[in-house]
Amino acid sequence: MRDRLGLCIDWDMSKTSKSPKKVAQAAYQVALATLPEYAHRFSPQKFSQPQLFGCLVLKIFFKTDYRGITEILRDSPDVCKTFHLMTIPHFTTLQKASKRLLTSQRVNHLLETTVATFCKNKHIELAAVDSTGLEAGHISRYFVQRKRSKQLETHENIYYRRFPKLAVVSDCFNHMVLSLFTSRGPSVDVNQFREIVKSTMERVAIKTLLADAGYDSEANHQYAREVHHIQTLIPARLGRPTTTLPKSIYRREMRTQFNKKLYGQRWQVETVFSMIKRNQGDALRAKGYWAQNREMMLKVLTHNIGIILFVKELFYRARLTPLIYPFVDRRPPTEP
Repeated sequence: MRDRLGLCIDWDMSKTSKSPKKVAQAAYQVALATLPEYAHRFSPQKFSQPQLFGCLVLKIFFKTDYRGITEILRDSPDVCKTFHLMTIPHFTTLQKASKRLLTSQRVNHLLETTVATFCKNKHIELAAVDSTGLEAGHISRYFVQRKRSKQLETHENIYYRRFPKLAVVSDCFNHMVLSLFTSRGPSVDVNQFREIVKSTMERVAIKTLLADAGYDSEANHQYAREVHHIQTLIPARLGRPTTTLPKSIYRREMRTQFNKKLYGQRWQVETVFSMIKRNQGDALRAKGYWAQNREMMLKVLTHNIGIILFVKELFYRARLTPLIYPFVDRRPPTEP
């Protein structure tokens, strides 16, 4: 893989930081740059809002609940020192803080801070949009598919009618999430395209946007290209299969001049979903609709913070490598 400057990169970008100290400190710094120190001037001021946000990020990092993270913090004084936490908050304090800190407006500001920390020029060459579903609870597969009776070798299948749904726009180069949209599934993706693209363009400028056939619509092409000047690449597969070319301009272009090689990078957004589910779990602990939305948004913020730390560490190593190993050839291999 090559970076934007043409340098050869020989590391796996599908990883995030594994250090709870670094994650807590980074979350604290992001919150300091975004959130006010206290919710109100007459508040008890026992815990600052950046400290509470750091606790919430660690909750997602350790894949635990509010009670669990308070016990982990109580047993980890070194982690608490990284964001100046002298007293361990009660688990109900964290639960109430999540309602106050993880509103849509504040999450957008926090997400914008993480993106601005990594992307200084606010210009993205290639991005991809997609959505995924998450589990609504930690239910064993044994109970999802169980035997109906002992006499008959038949099984009863249980299907969930509704599930939490997360849509993101991510940078194909570094897997940074640029924007998110939470909802309930099953639902179509085509109606969510405008909102998620609009929120993305408010913080960065995208040159090319990749999407699967679920976002196929002439109106979506027109909105992205004519309003935001984004080059879209979406397979024109809406409707019944036919050899007749679409009559609309942009969908016809997708059938006649489709760049398959560039579209092959759309799998990078699938890697983002894989990273979130592997590192933070694919099941939500929250039960209510709004609580599930807050947890999904917190997962995305934790993912971005881990990406920032991991990439900065790798660039630091890459700069030191020629000094430590002066005789190692760092040039990219030439083609035969």
